[in-house]
Amino acid sequence: MILIKLSGKVLNFFIFFKIRFFLLTGLIIFVLPILLITFPFSAKAKYSAIIIDSNNGQVLYSRNANTQRYPASLTKMMTLYLAFDALSEKKIKLNQKLLVSKRAQGQTPSKIGLKAGQKITVENAILAIISKSANDAATVIAESLADSEISFAKKMTKKAKDLGMRRTNFRNATGLPNRRQKTTARDMSILSRALLNDHKKYYHYFSTKKFNYNGRIYENHNQLLTKYRGTDGIKTGYIKASGFNVAASVERGGKRLIGIVFGGKTAKSRDKHLAKLFDNAFKNSKSKAKINKPEFKPISKDIQITKIKNQKKLKRNINSNKIKDDWLIQIGAFLNKSDAYEQIIKASQIFPSGLSDGTVSITPVRSDGNILFRARMKKLPRDKAKKACHILENHGIPCNAISMSGS
Repeated sequence: MILIKLSGKVLNFFIFFKIRFFLLTGLIIFVLPILLITFPFSAKAKYSAIIIDSNNGQVLYSRNANTQRYPASLTKMMTLYLAFDALSEKKIKLNQKLLVSKRAQGQTPSKIGLKAGQKITVENAILAIISKSANDAATVIAESLADSEISFAKKMTKKAKDLGMRRTNFRNATGLPNRRQKTTARDMSILSRALLNDHKKYYHYFSTKKFNYNGRIYENHNQLLTKYRGTDGIKTGYIKASGFNVAASVERGGKRLIGIVFGGKTAKSRDKHLAKLFDNAFKNSKSKAKINKPEFKPISKDIQITKIKNQKKLKRNINSNKIKDDWLIQIGAFLNKSDAYEQIIKASQIFPSGLSDGTVSITPVRSDGNILFRARMKKLPRDKAKKACHILENHGIPCNAISMSGS
């Protein structure tokens, strides 16, 4: 009797379990599609991007550009920047041989298999970092330029701050996982531009498609070099926490753009997406830069206003309060205030007769988490504002004529 009762309890237990199993399975089947639609994929959660004009720093596209992300091997861009600094300051030479430590040998891939006690030239270490994204070579550079990789990382962070990379902190020279090592797409665009402007002598290394070392050929991880016209650098990166990252520089028709993408789902989809962003940016730059007015949120009054000429005439125009004289032109939004001012000077030189009566306005605005400096010429007659934009656009300067009553 006891066995029969026990069997009955066991049977009831299995029946109860089976019912709950089917109910739970049904619930999962019903809810899962909703969850997949409602919540973003991990790659989207890691996504950031920015496109800038390398010549003046003007932002042409921006999404989550000021949100901190894991840089992965884009970290090595700063490792190389400091190496180029050392070369420029003659602290090291390209043909100088650097000693490989046990720590460098022990780094996880990607690497070129350096052995402790071996020596590698500075130039080969640079090429290994750019082509293979070699962690062992990056560590050799770091340990040769500082007492340790930790000390070198502190130098990297200091240099980042000096360059204006306000939301970047480095903890190693490689980009290998460290939860405190963070950057932003905006900051990486600043570093990319700095590498171009500060180290023109060494920038050509980033265009290396293949690197031959010890009888083995390493192809550059940056496939955009061969698949997207005009690309001549800079760096790719990947760790699980970051997704697929890339920084790239493209030059076409004398115009150079820098693009950063974080959080790609695959290397191929990342490259395809960045190529599309570049396509759109080049297309828009041929006509005029697209200004998304609703995204701009002024955060203060004009921080710099300079009256140019004809002060008495300007005063009469303001006092008359005529709508026809209440126009402005906007000629870009920039990462740096000095770039915005230079753009206004350039515009004034192109069309001095039309802009001499205006007032310079450089205003900080917040756009998608970034602080940009909006370059404007205010207090212009409608006809001169319209004519100015027509002339400036013919000279390659994006321009919008806006009625101040609606600005």
